[in-house]
Amino acid sequence: MTSDPGTATDTRPTLAVWKFASCDGCQLTLLDCEDELLALTDRVRIDHFLEMTPVEGTERERARLDGRGPYDLSLVEGSVTTAEDAERIQHIRRVSRYLVTIGACATAGGIQALRNFADVGEFLAAVYARPEYISTLENSTAISAHVPVDFELRGCPIDRRQLLEVITAYLAGRKPGIPGHSVCFECKRRGTTCITVAHGTPCLGPVTHAGCGAICPAYGRGCYGCFGPTVRPNLRSMIAELRRDGMTESDIQRVFRTFNAASPEYAPVPELAAEGQDSSRTRTEPRPERPA
Repeated sequence: MTSDPGTATDTRPTLAVWKFASCDGCQLTLLDCEDELLALTDRVRIDHFLEMTPVEGTERERARLDGRGPYDLSLVEGSVTTAEDAERIQHIRRVSRYLVTIGACATAGGIQALRNFADVGEFLAAVYARPEYISTLENSTAISAHVPVDFELRGCPIDRRQLLEVITAYLAGRKPGIPGHSVCFECKRRGTTCITVAHGTPCLGPVTHAGCGAICPAYGRGCYGCFGPTVRPNLRSMIAELRRDGMTESDIQRVFRTFNAASPEYAPVPELAAEGQDSSRTRTEPRPERPA
């Protein structure tokens, strides 16, 4: 794929980076790659990236930034929250050979998907002085709810090493080597004692996708799920564990309703949390205090 007749002599694959409803943190992760990004531009032409200066290369040529494409690889950050976004993602899919979503907003609707559990009109009235001027959809949805997606890179924000692996993999024509295991594996690899077993600290590590390096448990804090659900999470066992560690039904629902609130994998959480509340088999004594 070439992006324009004027760049026919440029044989590098073309890359585009797109923003939908988001905080821009995942795009900044790409910019934070710094030296790696400079090396990457020798292999790929960045043709559309509004967060980045449109000047690149030794000849100081300008990327087109018109969004027309076509592009070999598109990275999409953010969720679909307006009718215009729903149309725009269709165009991006048409002009992209590969489309990769990056971050919790693009893969699960993001923190803004909390609107999905309430009346969006009430939110508009509370936030905006003139809500009648705001045009928005009832729900915040992942990109995959609207178009086929070739790969989803999770995280809030994403991990720079994983991002570079995904880009490199598509440039090389292979599948990205992103692990599908849970944060618990990362704790074991870095030699971190399980904070739930040792101290009874509530932790979503067993049902959360790896990628962060298990930073929070390494500093004595329970994982709060910023990388989204792992493959086939055992929510029933996880919720029973959270209850044993002192969390109420409302606590459990709250801890799952953060960055990846609208993940389909989390849909059973309210029912399972309520079931555990009423079931005598899960009414156990709180965990005793453990020595440090």
